[in-house]
Amino acid sequence: MGARTSKQVKDTTGSYSLGGTTDKQVLSQLLDECFDNKNQIPVQKVEMGGTEAYVGSVTLEWFANRVNFASYLPLLRHKYNPQTGNIEIDAESIDEIQQRPIDWSRQSALVQYLVSRKHHKFPPVLVVVNQPWVDIPHAEEWDNKGKARRSAIEFTPLDSKNKFGLLNISDEDVTIYALDGQHRLMGVQGLIELLSARKIQRYKRDKTPYDSFITIDDLVEQFDISQSYLKDIPQEKIGIEFISAVGIGETREEARQRVRSIFVHVNLMAVPLTKGQLTQLDEDDGFSIAARKIAVTHPLLEQREDRKARVNWNSATVATKSTVLTTLQALKEMSERYLGQKYPHWKQEKGLVPKRPESDELSEGIAEFHKLFDYLASLSSYKVLEEEDTPSLRRFSFEKESGEGNMLFRPVGQVAVVQALGVLVFKKELSLEKIFKKLRKFDREGGFNNIEFPKSIWYGVLYDPNRKRILVAGKDLAAKLLIYILGGVQDSVERAKLRSSLAKARTFENKTVNFEGDFVDSKEIALPPIL
Repeated sequence: MGARTSKQVKDTTGSYSLGGTTDKQVLSQLLDECFDNKNQIPVQKVEMGGTEAYVGSVTLEWFANRVNFASYLPLLRHKYNPQTGNIEIDAESIDEIQQRPIDWSRQSALVQYLVSRKHHKFPPVLVVVNQPWVDIPHAEEWDNKGKARRSAIEFTPLDSKNKFGLLNISDEDVTIYALDGQHRLMGVQGLIELLSARKIQRYKRDKTPYDSFITIDDLVEQFDISQSYLKDIPQEKIGIEFISAVGIGETREEARQRVRSIFVHVNLMAVPLTKGQLTQLDEDDGFSIAARKIAVTHPLLEQREDRKARVNWNSATVATKSTVLTTLQALKEMSERYLGQKYPHWKQEKGLVPKRPESDELSEGIAEFHKLFDYLASLSSYKVLEEEDTPSLRRFSFEKESGEGNMLFRPVGQVAVVQALGVLVFKKELSLEKIFKKLRKFDREGGFNNIEFPKSIWYGVLYDPNRKRILVAGKDLAAKLLIYILGGVQDSVERAKLRSSLAKARTFENKTVNFEGDFVDSKEIALPPIL
């Protein structure tokens, strides 16, 4: 801190007790100078678990330009791959690794998020401050016992308790590395590159480039963004917490272990949200919003005091003894596969943040989804719910307390049915009334029950007789078969392919099972009759 700043601190400390307006003006002037100085960052000193840290904020532009990936640490440079920005793991480097590999396929999604969402927000990042002497064993900063005489961080306190002050980062030799937040760094660096070059390359996970780019012009057109808004983004602030690569009295090995330990602890505590939890919170994705709405408002699913819950809000699966009917994650997938046929623009490229649909269109979509569930509730299988719990309807016949093996009580079966209905309603332009007139009859005759028996069309498709469990991989084939039996497949070539797929699904160790349970040549398998 310069002589002028030091004098101002003393003047402010001496005069502040007077309590006059002048004191506040001096303090304000001092703070303005501190915040305007790009070489000194105002911070608050904090301590937790024996580690001192300094909390402040920096602009996104500063963050992108001054902070490096943790894999750049000199300690690891001999194993650093400049192409991917990652450390090559081998017998020598495995004990030194402090960061998970950078997934470069995420950069374009993060950049798009920062540019397109006016309410974007990144959590604070944790960085390590390093200086050249840290990596020089015989530097004067180390004593004869190999312990550091000073910290790698230069902090100038501004108060008597040494809690508030300035972090000096003016020396060009001071280097900073993202210990927690390297993907945020990658995203912000991509943002600055985009604003500078007006385009950025898309990458695969290992930074192998795709042939496509994200351009400013495309984003401006797609999200109706103003140039003034883009100009201001680099000056937005992100929270940042600094820790020292080496503290006073630490050996280099002790410091390395401390830094590595902090990284591990940070990542262990940061438990990722489940897909169900993300669906609960997502306010941009139209499919998630529609799924939540149906889950809490439709009579088939809504929570009531006189019955057990019918929606599992977190898990993707339904346990054997669970009384729920479905999961929120399955409802979102149903929403995607049904409403996605009518509103394909609600879908976003994988990894990108979706844009919230307009209010009128979102209301219309929710109404369509609600209407679908009105019809689903009319199926005899679901009407039984008023008298029976779901486990007896879900369990297979060979399980303890044998059940009906009804696919409508399995999330995978529910998704397959709704996927088929989406195609029939929005692509084939069939009415729900006509479709469900057939489905109700099919259901009454046991079409969705006992899928573990060869007589079922879903045998080998949604049920694996070898492992005696549900086949999630058969979901798309099940949807196609339902489209067919409801009269939605007219093309002879398409029918031939579907028959072949069904025969393949019912073939186990080169033995094909027909609907009577006999082994036959696969060519003898025929499609079931159309309803």
